[in-house]
Amino acid sequence: MQAVPSEYLEIDRKERANRPFFDLDLRAPEVRTCDFDDVVIEFDPERAMLEAARCIHCPDPAPCMTACPASNDIPSAMWLIEQGRFVDAAGIYHKTSSLPEVCGRVCPHEALCQGSCVLNKHHQPVLCGELEAFTVDYERRTHGYLIPVGAPNGKKVAIIGAGPAGLGCADLLVQKGYQVTIFESKPAPGGLLVYGIPNFKLPKDVWQEKWEEFERAGVKFSPNTYIGKDKTIDDLFKDGFEAVFIGVGSEIDAKMEDAPGTDLPGVYEATDFLIRGNVDPDLLPEGMRQPLEIGKRVVVIGGGDTASDCLRTALRLSAEDVTCLYRRTEKEMPGGKKDRQMAREEGAKYRFLTQPVKFIAGADGRLAAVECIEMKLGEPDAKGRRKPVPVEGSNFSVAADTAILALGYWPDPILSKTTAGLETHDWGLISVKNKSTGETSRPGIFSGGDCVTGPDLVVTAMVGGRKAALAIDGYLKNKE
Repeated sequence: MQAVPSEYLEIDRKERANRPFFDLDLRAPEVRTCDFDDVVIEFDPERAMLEAARCIHCPDPAPCMTACPASNDIPSAMWLIEQGRFVDAAGIYHKTSSLPEVCGRVCPHEALCQGSCVLNKHHQPVLCGELEAFTVDYERRTHGYLIPVGAPNGKKVAIIGAGPAGLGCADLLVQKGYQVTIFESKPAPGGLLVYGIPNFKLPKDVWQEKWEEFERAGVKFSPNTYIGKDKTIDDLFKDGFEAVFIGVGSEIDAKMEDAPGTDLPGVYEATDFLIRGNVDPDLLPEGMRQPLEIGKRVVVIGGGDTASDCLRTALRLSAEDVTCLYRRTEKEMPGGKKDRQMAREEGAKYRFLTQPVKFIAGADGRLAAVECIEMKLGEPDAKGRRKPVPVEGSNFSVAADTAILALGYWPDPILSKTTAGLETHDWGLISVKNKSTGETSRPGIFSGGDCVTGPDLVVTAMVGGRKAALAIDGYLKNKE
């Protein structure tokens, strides 16, 4: 933790805890559903200083720090923000995070830093997520930020995937002097940040400004290059790259193979729906440029953050009746509560203990209804979640002309199929010898993020990339 003046720590913590709390300002639901602009109204400097002054500065290690996957020094940042030293506070975040302006917006803070704030016991937590985004936004607009680039060492590293894991890896590698090239199957960099997270959660201009930092640092980008199809990892080594990092995420939509009718017009997979509904046509892959055909009655099947994103996107695409169908209760939903709350405010409805079993066509051949069956919760499964059990004879139909399948994601198996000696497990997840290094079964190949862990948070993927960068640096130095 950064040194804080002793007289500062002597200030009465009780007085700090009792300072008034003002929640995030959000645009009104009836206004924000008319566009894809950011929902959160930014802090101004005075508001940021007042909010940071609520931090009571717990003794090390502060719970908020230990709950942050990136181990951000939040208390030190809070002290600097309180003093109006916003650029210095941004520097605190840059030390441990490659994507602070992103994580400050999309992390489930209520389950991480804010959820661990000791003020939760009797008060409201410090809004450290919004303060993180505020400081780096302020820095970018007033001073700009340059990734510190190390002296060139003449070594080349290839990164496969331009999402959070790949970016975290690239950030630290260029700081150590490596020449980094990121290979991406899509036209634009960003991965999930561009092609998954909607603009109302992460504005595209924020991402674009972030990417420009990587470009200024000398990171090269090879778009529309599908490693495993256009060229292999072995080809990358032949091209002179001395190490390879795999950060391709987990982007293959899970299927509903036991439900007839998923191929009907009007039934979409979540990835297809979100990409075509949220991304500028100029950035879309060629096969995704046909406009979406969204009806007035939309159902979204699933309970994660992707389901919430689909619900809120459908409402912005003028759907009139939008309902989430989930086979367990809300208590078992894996998605963030904050996103569900905003979805409800915007008009989305939820129907729990409901399992779709069939998609039914109308006279025009398009989706007209979804046949469902009621569920009840049985005994816990191996992970402790109560298993949903069908209620016999409880079938019913839900009218719908659009259905979106947000059932989760699987890894792409193409890299393991085209890379000899690269071991995988559990439906294609890449095996690593040590999660702290990302070393795979092939010397010189490292991996991190969702393709190793399965679908997880942006921050954990970014941290996985950063850890692998340090391991790559050690590997190449030892190789000499």
